[in-house]
Amino acid sequence: MYFILYYGILKPCYIKRVVTNSQQRTKIQYLVVILNLKKDVWYFIVVMANSYSHYPTSINNQQVVKRTLSILVDNEPGVLARVIGMFSGRGYNIDSLTVTETEHEKHISRITIVTRGTPEVIEQIKNQLKRVVPIHCVIDLTYDADPVERELALIKVICKGDKQVELLRLAEIFKAQVVDASTVHFVLQITGRSADIDRFIELMMGFGLVELVRTGIAAIGRGKDSLK
Repeated sequence: MYFILYYGILKPCYIKRVVTNSQQRTKIQYLVVILNLKKDVWYFIVVMANSYSHYPTSINNQQVVKRTLSILVDNEPGVLARVIGMFSGRGYNIDSLTVTETEHEKHISRITIVTRGTPEVIEQIKNQLKRVVPIHCVIDLTYDADPVERELALIKVICKGDKQVELLRLAEIFKAQVVDASTVHFVLQITGRSADIDRFIELMMGFGLVELVRTGIAAIGRGKDSLK
């Protein structure tokens, strides 16, 4: 407990520091003084408010872009945790993440991450990733390779009667496949660009969508060059 001088009288008080994180990664600090100025009456006073950002102001004024990063790593325990820990520890966002072993003899895995940030933040992410052991290389596919991107989704819909006919017609238009069915439900598989899958899912909402699974984006650069 602390004491504060109030009109010549020492009054007991508690000092509490409150820190909150907003979606814009801006941190607000308050110094809250809790005063017992009268008997059984406590007052809460904010005596300091200071805001600061994880990034410089110049970065906050830049346009936020969406980037697809491809990362080659050794397939060993803890690698994915270190990569995700780098993002979470610095407040970077991950929109999508996929990972699997792509070279079995060399035990190399490929991580594909879709993230957002200003161009300067994207550079910071790439530089931080390159410091994580055992990462072999980090490529910004969106900027360097004009990637081919695909995603797979499994959608379960419950519907009856005429709705089933309309659902199958839309599935044919979007080239979705029926992988499981009964008299009252369908499980549809659709593969394509994320924007096309988003549109198809939005349409399925009106037919009784009850469950949805998405793989996240898999991406590869165009042309003859490869990621090594």
